[in-house]
Amino acid sequence: MGHAYGPADEVPRWLEQMASPDSDVRNAAFSSFYGAAHHQGDVYSCTAASLPFLLTLADDLRTPDRAAVIRLVLSIGRAALDCDPEAVYYSPSGHASRPYAEVVPQLRERFEDFVRHAADPDPQVRQAALPALGLFLDDADRAFTLLRERLAAEDGTVERLLVIEAAAALAQRLPAALGPVTTWLTTLAADPALDADIRLAALVHQAAGAPESIDADLVPTATGLLQLITPEPEPEPEDQVRTADCGQCGCADTDTDAETDPGQHVPPQIAAAFADLDRHGRVHTPTTELLTTLHQVLDARVPERTALLTAQLRSPDAGTRHDAIAMTWDLIRSWRGNHTHLVLLLADHLRPNDPYTAAEAAETLGKLPAALAEPAREALAALVAAHRTTHGPHVWAARHPLLRRAHQQAVTTLAGLGDERALPSLLTALDTGVDDWRAVQAARHLPQAAEELAPRLIRRLAHADFSSPWGSATALIAAINQLGDPAAVPALTTALGTAVEQGHWRTAAVALRALGSFGGAATSALETVRVLADAEDLDLRIAAVKTLWEIESDPADAVLRLTALLDAVSGRDTADVADVLGRIGAPAAAALPRLRRLLKAGPVWIRTHAAAAIYAIGGPAEAGAVLPVLLEGWQEDDPADAHVLDCLRRLGPAAAPALPRVRAELALARRSGGLFQGIENDEALQRAGRALIEQLTGTDEVRG
Repeated sequence: MGHAYGPADEVPRWLEQMASPDSDVRNAAFSSFYGAAHHQGDVYSCTAASLPFLLTLADDLRTPDRAAVIRLVLSIGRAALDCDPEAVYYSPSGHASRPYAEVVPQLRERFEDFVRHAADPDPQVRQAALPALGLFLDDADRAFTLLRERLAAEDGTVERLLVIEAAAALAQRLPAALGPVTTWLTTLAADPALDADIRLAALVHQAAGAPESIDADLVPTATGLLQLITPEPEPEPEDQVRTADCGQCGCADTDTDAETDPGQHVPPQIAAAFADLDRHGRVHTPTTELLTTLHQVLDARVPERTALLTAQLRSPDAGTRHDAIAMTWDLIRSWRGNHTHLVLLLADHLRPNDPYTAAEAAETLGKLPAALAEPAREALAALVAAHRTTHGPHVWAARHPLLRRAHQQAVTTLAGLGDERALPSLLTALDTGVDDWRAVQAARHLPQAAEELAPRLIRRLAHADFSSPWGSATALIAAINQLGDPAAVPALTTALGTAVEQGHWRTAAVALRALGSFGGAATSALETVRVLADAEDLDLRIAAVKTLWEIESDPADAVLRLTALLDAVSGRDTADVADVLGRIGAPAAAALPRLRRLLKAGPVWIRTHAAAAIYAIGGPAEAGAVLPVLLEGWQEDDPADAHVLDCLRRLGPAAAPALPRVRAELALARRSGGLFQGIENDEALQRAGRALIEQLTGTDEVRG
C-alpha cells in the first residue's frame, strides 16, 4: 500500500503538451510526467488514467513524437506486469485504487494497435512498439507468429535485436511459448546464413532463458560472432577534436566548462556531474545491451567474462570497444581476482587520436585503487606527454571539450598514482583557474611536489568562499592536509577561525582534522583549538578534542574529555570517540568501564569499535571479552570487516579462532561490503586477511 506521488492535477496539462509542435515543450512534458506520474517507474491512479489519452496520441499520425509516447506506454505496462495487481494506492483525499490492475487490461485490449505500430514506416515507432509483441498478448502461438514475421520483414539491426528480445520475453512470460521459442533461438544461433548480430542475439537470449544449460562453448561462440559483426565507420581522428561529437553514435558530447560560458552560473563541478550522468546513459552500438545481458547471465564466471571483455575491448568496432569500458569497470568493482590483463587493455585505449574513448578509459582507471591501476601508469604518462607536445602546455584548458576532458582525466588519474609527471598540467590549472577544482582534488596525491602545490592551494584558501554549498574551502583544506607541509599550519588555523565565525561546522571539523595531522608541528593553533573543545556543536567538539590529543599528546586532559563525550554522543560519533581512546592506549584506562558497557548494548558496529578500543587500552587480558564481539561484528556488518581484521591482528595468537572465518572470506569471489563500500575497502580487507593468516600461521596460504 502507498500514496500517490506528484501533482496529479498537472497530468492533463502534461499530456496535452506532449502533442505540442514545440520540441522543448514536449520534452519538458515528458520529463514532468516521468518525474511525477511515473516516478521511478511506479504507477499511480493518475498514471493509469492517462493511458487512454496516451494510446490516442500514439495512434494519431499528427503526433510529433509518437515513438516517445509508445515508449512511455510500454514503460507503464512493464511496471504493471512486474508488480502485484492488488497493490493499493491512496490519493491525498484518501481514495483507494489499484492502478496496476487497471493498466494491463487496457493494453491487451489495444494489442492490435501495437501490432500496427510494430510495422509502422517510421523505424523509431517500430523500435518503440516491437517489445509489446512479447508482453501484452496471452495467445502464445499468435504472438510468436507475429514476431517471426517481424524478423523476416526487418532489415535494421536495432529492430531485429528487439524482435529476438521480445521473443525471449514472451518465452519467459508464457510457458506455452518456452519450447517453441527456445527451439527457434537455437536454430537462429546456429544458422551460418544469417547475419552475425541475429545469431549473437539468439545465442545470448537462449542462454538467458536457460542459464543452467550454459557450457564452455558459449563465450567462444559469442566472441566469434562478435568479430563477424560489421563495424560502424570510425570518425577521422582530426574530426574528434574539431567537433564535439562522439563519432560513434552521432550524439553531441555535452562536456563544457561552466566557467567558460558567461551565460551559465552553475559551479563547474556540478556541471561536470550532470555531464557524467548524460554520458552514463549513452549506448554506442546496437549490441551493447545484448552484451550487457550476456555478462549478467555469466555473473560469477569471471574467467569467461574476462575473455568476453577481451574480445569486446579488441573489437574492430569503435562503439563496441567504447561500451566495453563500462562493462570492464562493472566486473572489476564487483569481483575479486587478478585484473591486470583488463587494466592493460583499458590502457591500450589511451590513444591521442581518440580523445572520446581515451577520456572514458582514463576516468575508469582513475576509479581503481592505485595498486590496481598501476599497470596503466606509463600509458597514462605517454598520453599526457603527447597532448602537451601536440597541443601545447595549456592543453588542460583546451577549447575543444573532447580533448580537454581526455587530458584532464589522464592527468588526474596519473596524479592518483603519485606520478609527478602530472604536475605541469595541475600547475596550469591552478595558475589559470580553468577547471581548477579537478586539480585541487588531484594535488593531494603528490606530497613530493608540496613545495610548488602548497603555496598555490594556500593562496586559494585565503580567498575561498566558505559559504559555498559545493565545498571549495573544504576541498582545499583536505588537499593541503594531505600534502603534509607544516608551513600550511597558519593558513589552516586562519581557515578554522573563519569557518567557526561563519558557522560552517563541517568545514571547521575538516580544518581541525587537518591541523591534528601535523601533530606537534601545529602547536601554534592550540589556543584556537582549545576553545572549540568546549563547543556546543558535538561534532565540532569531538573534532577539537581529537585534535588537542594529536597536537599535545596529553592523555590526562584528552581521556577526561573523551570519556565525558561517550555519555553525550551516539551513533557514528560514539565509534569515533572510542577509536581515539584506542589510539591513546594504556593511558586511557579510566575509560574502560564506560567502553565495557558499550560492549553489551547498541548496534554491533558500535560494539566492534568499543571492543577494538578496549583491547588497545587493556591489552591481552581483554582478548577473551573482545574476540566474540569482533567476530559477531564481522558476521553481521560487512563495512566493519577491514576494521575488525586490523584489530584481530593486534590480538596476535588469541585471534586463532578467527582463522576459519578469514579463510572463508578470502575464498569469496565477489567483493565484500557491497558496491557502495568501494573496491578500496575490499582490497584493504583482503590485505588485512592475508596479513593475519601469515601472522598466525607463518605462511601466506592465499598466495601459496
